[in-house]
Amino acid sequence: MHTDDHDLAERLAQDAGLLLLEVRAQLADADPAERKSEGDRRSHEFLVEALAKERPDDAVLSEEGVDDAGRLSSHRVWIVDPLDGTREFGEIPRTDWAVHVALSIAGAAAVGAVALPALEVTLSTRLAPRLPARRSGPIRVIASRSRPGPAAAAVAEALDGELVFMGSAGAKAMAVVRGEADIYAHTGGQYEWDNCAPVAVALATGLHASRIDGEPLRYNNADPYLPDLLIARPEYAEQALAALTQAGF
Repeated sequence: MHTDDHDLAERLAQDAGLLLLEVRAQLADADPAERKSEGDRRSHEFLVEALAKERPDDAVLSEEGVDDAGRLSSHRVWIVDPLDGTREFGEIPRTDWAVHVALSIAGAAAVGAVALPALEVTLSTRLAPRLPARRSGPIRVIASRSRPGPAAAAVAEALDGELVFMGSAGAKAMAVVRGEADIYAHTGGQYEWDNCAPVAVALATGLHASRIDGEPLRYNNADPYLPDLLIARPEYAEQALAALTQAGF
């Protein structure tokens, strides 16, 4: 690993986030679909060009790019989501959208940065965040505002918790990292770029992160579809996994 891979991931996520804030301001009066499309395009172009310059020997997998099967033979693959939460990005002034920049090494989420540009926050593996003390009250299980899934509901019911709704996979995962939620359980509809960077940051913070059956999350697969994950405070991981098993996931 390059000694500054963590620095690079953080810097690129921050810079892409600043670019997206510019796009949002420039197209504030435009149709949300145009705003989302332009944000996706410009952030993707910035990230792939920067990685080609900074890490020319590494492979890249981006949500907005054409997948190159050559990445499967690469030990190091940058996995990026130029704009996670396009729906929320289009809805000014929502803040629950993100930029993901991750590096998978031998299939593991080794390096990651998640920028939350509208909050002026970037969390990364460069200096892993310290997990805050848990807030009092019911266990908070975070779910998608647009596609609330049965996994989150099953965990909340089993643990007498409450559901918290938010957009963007990165924003939801970082809510657990930041102590704003306790568990993020998800099934269906995600790809490697949706969770590689968030998982890297979550693991570095000391959180549990796995598939919903407890198996490790592995990256740079031929099919980048990676439909389920569980990110949880360590004290709740075993209970959450048991709840998911009991519910038939």
